[in-house]
Amino acid sequence: MASILLLHGPNLNLLGQREPEVYGTATLEDYVAAVTEAASRYGHTVEAVQSNHEGDLVEAIHAARGRHAAIILNPGAFTHYAWAIHDALAAYEGVVIEVHISNPNAREPWRHTSVVAPVATGSIVGLGRQGYELAVEAVAARVAR
Repeated sequence: MASILLLHGPNLNLLGQREPEVYGTATLEDYVAAVTEAASRYGHTVEAVQSNHEGDLVEAIHAARGRHAAIILNPGAFTHYAWAIHDALAAYEGVVIEVHISNPNAREPWRHTSVVAPVATGSIVGLGRQGYELAVEAVAARVAR
């Protein structure tokens, strides 16, 4: 049994309300429930954290060291410029899966660069809630090795 840290960055607390044409109508609670259910199928547990503040996410990543086997992270807009999150993830020794509800590469040009991807085990984009479930599957496969 492994523990997964599920991190959500800025504005993701507004899921279900903010730009439903891009992000759909599922709420953050719906995403957390889907990940928790998917993880339980593998015998894993989930701790979920959402913050609109970069430092809170960095602190959560630091606290994950030695506590969580994996981090599933949707950094929101921090994806594109938060080098502190990049550095915190680089110091984390577990599995890191970057996930995005929409496909940043199909959106505005400023969204095309991820500073998280170079320190992530893998990235899943554009698949909505299914992307999170695939992230759990990837974590389970990696942790089982």
